[in-house]
Amino acid sequence: MSESIVILMIGVSTLLGALGLIALLWGIKTGQFDDHSKFIDSARFDGEDALRDAVMMEEKKKKRDEKKKKDEKAYGPPD
Repeated sequence: MSESIVILMIGVSTLLGALGLIALLWGIKTGQFDDHSKFIDSARFDGEDALRDAVMMEEKKKKRDEKKKKDEKAYGPPD
């Protein structure tokens, strides 16, 4: 490849990268990635079974965390 083609490819890729970065920063600044209604809509449209399963999963997680803490406290170096 000639030098002019390599320089052109580097210039175009730099320009496209800069445009992508500008678009990302614009999206963050204008709140395009914020989803304020996600949790409200999920609570409003979830069925009773899904909510019951979520509560059951939270209880299992709490029990697992308590057991893990208990096992960590019970461990001690041998005397």
